[in-house]
Amino acid sequence: MASRSLGGLGGNRGGGGGGGRKSLTARNAAVERRNLITVCRFSVKTLIDRSCFETIDDSSPEFNNFAAILEQILSHRLKGQVTWFGYESPRSFWDYIRVACRKVSQNCICSIENMENVSSSRAKGRAWIRVALMEKHLSEYISTALRDFKTTRRFYEDGAIVLGEEANMLAGMLLGLNAIDFSFCLKGEGLDGNFPAVIDYTPYLKFTQSSDSISSDEEELRTLGSSGSESSTPENIGPPFIMDENSWFNKCKRVKQKYQLTLEQKGYLEELLRLRENQLSESVAQNKILLQRIEDSDLAHKLEKEQLEYIIVELQDQLKSCQSLDQLSAEVSLSQTSLDPGQSQGDGKQDTLNLISGGKEDTPSLLGLCGSLTSVASYKSLTSLKSNDYLASPTTEMTSPGLTPS
Repeated sequence: MASRSLGGLGGNRGGGGGGGRKSLTARNAAVERRNLITVCRFSVKTLIDRSCFETIDDSSPEFNNFAAILEQILSHRLKGQVTWFGYESPRSFWDYIRVACRKVSQNCICSIENMENVSSSRAKGRAWIRVALMEKHLSEYISTALRDFKTTRRFYEDGAIVLGEEANMLAGMLLGLNAIDFSFCLKGEGLDGNFPAVIDYTPYLKFTQSSDSISSDEEELRTLGSSGSESSTPENIGPPFIMDENSWFNKCKRVKQKYQLTLEQKGYLEELLRLRENQLSESVAQNKILLQRIEDSDLAHKLEKEQLEYIIVELQDQLKSCQSLDQLSAEVSLSQTSLDPGQSQGDGKQDTLNLISGGKEDTPSLLGLCGSLTSVASYKSLTSLKSNDYLASPTTEMTSPGLTPS
């Protein structure tokens, strides 16, 4: 009975081993992703904090740690490259970046590919990280690559950081690095692709004990000391958390450096503000001058427009008067021709000119024009009347038998 029960228990354990192994694998993968993202967030914060005091370059331990973290994040569960013989050779994250980041405007992919001193794929990926940080476009590169989900699925296995929810957090964290001015040498030892990147976790594992926990530790030590031996007294037991003089000196030194840097930044900002105020005042003065010129030109254009409109109206009135005088002269010439055909050639033209000169306004601008128009019209009317021989004379009409008085 005992053997059967033990065997059944062992069978149950063996049957549930597959599900437990899967859950353990999923838990380990989730912890790994969470650890990398958390350490990346800490490294970004330390980089931003260090940039307030010094320039970030290849010798900065904060940057070296950040580069190693980012390299491991982009290499997390990266698929290998299958060769012709069916073997799977490892690849670097640069193979994914150069394909997924081609759509970035003014990208540095081609320049990284053409670098002479960088040969391996891992070294090119490290050079890309440095160039993207100097260009302040690292977050844009990562965001563009993550949006290309088809390419990302082709290069990474399930459970990778770039395929999970942590990818959006990664792009948001890297956005804060655009405020830092980096200075790197692309020919240094940091681009050596023969050795993998190693993360240093010690800067992020500092533990600071709170005041409540310190007091509780003191009470426990006093209790243990009094119960262990009667000769021990609480006065002989000091606090476990004592800061030495060097630590206080280092803190004061850091505060002093931060104060000096703040003063320098304050002076720089004040000088920059004064310069911008001068530029603003000059721009305002120039703007006022330009506005005054625009107003003057608008006023001149309005006056010129009014003058031209007045001239047009005056010309139209004079043209109408000339047309009316033309018609009047034609009627006068017709009437005179019908009364005295012998004098139509000499006196008609003279009377027409007298009427035109008497009825026309003396406008200097159109005096010659009106005279030419009236003379041409009267001349045409006189010639047409001269050729008409069928007009009856008034003497024949007066001597006709039907009109003689009885």
